[in-house]
Amino acid sequence: MPDSDKTGKRKGIFIKVIMGIITIIVITLLFPKGESLEYEISEGTIWLHDDLIAPFSFPIKKSEEIYKAEIREAEEKVYPIFLNLTEVPGKAVDSIKSYSNYLIQTLDQSTALDTTPVFNPTFLTSESYARFKNLRIQERNLVQGNNPVLRNLFKQAEMILNSIYSKNILSIDSDLPFKDSIAVRTGFVDRIESIGNYLFFDDAKNNVSREINKLNYSVEIENALTEYTVYFLSPNLQYSADLTDEEIEQAKSNVSKYTDIVNEDERIIAKHDRISKETKLKIESFKEAKGEAIGEGELILQGVGKFIHIALLISLLVMYLYLFRKRIFYDNQKLLLIAMLIVFVSFMTFLVNQVEVPAPVQFLIFIPAASMLLTIMFDSRVGFYTTVILTLITGALRGNDYTFMAMNFIAGGIAVYTVRDIKNRSQIFRSFLFILLGYFLTILAFGLERFAPWNVMLIEFAFAASNALISPVLTYGLLIFFEKMFKITTDLTLLELSNFDRPLLKDLARKAPGTFNHSMTIGTIAEAAAEKINANPLLARVGAYYHDIGKTITPQNFVENQLDNNNIHENLKLEQSVNLIKSHVQEGINLGIENGLPREIIDFIPMHHGTSIMSYFYEKAKELDGEDEVNEKDFRYPGPKPNSKETSIIMLADGCESAVRSIEEPDPTKVENVIDNIFKSRIEDRQLNESPVTFADITKMKEAFLSILLGQHHRRIKYPKQDEVEKGVEEEKS
Repeated sequence: MPDSDKTGKRKGIFIKVIMGIITIIVITLLFPKGESLEYEISEGTIWLHDDLIAPFSFPIKKSEEIYKAEIREAEEKVYPIFLNLTEVPGKAVDSIKSYSNYLIQTLDQSTALDTTPVFNPTFLTSESYARFKNLRIQERNLVQGNNPVLRNLFKQAEMILNSIYSKNILSIDSDLPFKDSIAVRTGFVDRIESIGNYLFFDDAKNNVSREINKLNYSVEIENALTEYTVYFLSPNLQYSADLTDEEIEQAKSNVSKYTDIVNEDERIIAKHDRISKETKLKIESFKEAKGEAIGEGELILQGVGKFIHIALLISLLVMYLYLFRKRIFYDNQKLLLIAMLIVFVSFMTFLVNQVEVPAPVQFLIFIPAASMLLTIMFDSRVGFYTTVILTLITGALRGNDYTFMAMNFIAGGIAVYTVRDIKNRSQIFRSFLFILLGYFLTILAFGLERFAPWNVMLIEFAFAASNALISPVLTYGLLIFFEKMFKITTDLTLLELSNFDRPLLKDLARKAPGTFNHSMTIGTIAEAAAEKINANPLLARVGAYYHDIGKTITPQNFVENQLDNNNIHENLKLEQSVNLIKSHVQEGINLGIENGLPREIIDFIPMHHGTSIMSYFYEKAKELDGEDEVNEKDFRYPGPKPNSKETSIIMLADGCESAVRSIEEPDPTKVENVIDNIFKSRIEDRQLNESPVTFADITKMKEAFLSILLGQHHRRIKYPKQDEVEKGVEEEKS
């Protein structure tokens, strides 16, 4: 083996090891922190272990429902806190007094200057300012009439403001939802009062308007005075959201998480006792207390145990791939894809473990989606085997939850078989009913076992139905993503490529009909041979369809497309003919890349020739120039050689089909001899040295080739006067 190959192999193994270690470490870190994992409990089941005795005293946690209900009750008992700003009323009255004097002085100055337009230096609207200015002018010109003195008007505003503050003003409007009582905080003392004892801010404004209305002034004066008075109105009871939140948090922290205590040496549960709701709380509290009591050294040992646990499970999957799916094992991209799926589902399990709600959210871990993805992208055995490993890993992350493992193993296993022979992408959605059935039956079975109430089982059915519905949708979306990102060719992709409406196949049929028929024949032969030797029949057939697409560029250069008897190579030099024939390989590769063909299909284009020799032109060159003057390498295809069973089949089928087609009077003996000769020449030419085919496979392929080629090239009886018909001689009329 060359040094570069050895280095590449060592590098590949190193990457696999690093990938495996990272995967194991990540999953290990997703385990529940610190908790002891030796007990798997479900309410209603029987305790089959020895009596569980408390080795130390520990508190019993309340159930999640009770604790949350008490938290809500504590929140509801906290009253909104309003700060009593005692200085606000005095400041407001002082402000209106001062501003009234300032406003009168400003109006007098403005009147003396008699500026046009009127300059308004106040907060009032122009209408209100003009109204007050007119009142002041009339007052100074002694034409008061029925209008009030401006200073008296402002005095009334001050009195109204004082009377409003006597009831105290809240900083909130009446349309906001608030409790009936509030806490009024003065200094450090809270006083609980009915909210009805105080004015809402919008009500206080309305009260100002009503009080001014009682003075029976004109509408213009009433509006101006209302605007003026309301400006100085500020709430003296200020709502504090921060202080209220602090009180709520304090009240919540005062709610105990514990309901009772188990003393040292007290029996938690006896052997063969049924696990009740209260007993389950005791066991879970014991697990948590035991986890908190673990020291640093014990935590490290527990982490090592988790690592070995996951490493053993991952190793089982790796050994299976190494022994039975070597193409996946040696493809680091595919291994990365499998590792990503396992870590993704494990992370979903971790997230679900963090959600503390009284609902069966564990059914939102989409193991069936992973099962279907692996089956479609690889095969049903890989999908099923990985499902087994995945359920064991997620079950461990759930605290060795056997019920969870069994349910997802059955649902995931069923999901594998629903997409095993998938023919189009829409078939993914038919798995919904089967996944739902799997979950339904397992929920029913385990529910009846533990005497679960029907309402509990119905809730589990609803969550399982969500899983069954989302899994196919998730599979459909992620399948497209993985196909593009990891360049994976699934059977669905191959089925889509086998459609004769694909542009490349349509061009092949139209431009090179002889090559198209040749490719279809090889497709039939390859599919039959692939089934015999456990290769991928679909890949072999689709590879056969596309192996000669390069001939669409110059179809007339190839004998099967020369409809007349004129062979252009008779008028060309040997070197030119060789170059023309060779060129269809690179042109086919270019077409495949331009049209987005998968790498697995493009490989058929150069590999179906490998580095074989163009024997017709090579022998002709030896006749013309002598054997010593001819370089054999000039007459060989560039390669590479076939490296899979499927590409090997196409190489052999291509040679056999072309050779058998040239037999003038085909019979079983002739066809078999030609097939034997083609196989022998390819083997002796070392064209199959890089292929995994065995001699047993060779024998089976010969049988499949012979069966198909005899069926297509069997002898036919001649009809009466057929020779005359073929020569165009008309039948004599009787």
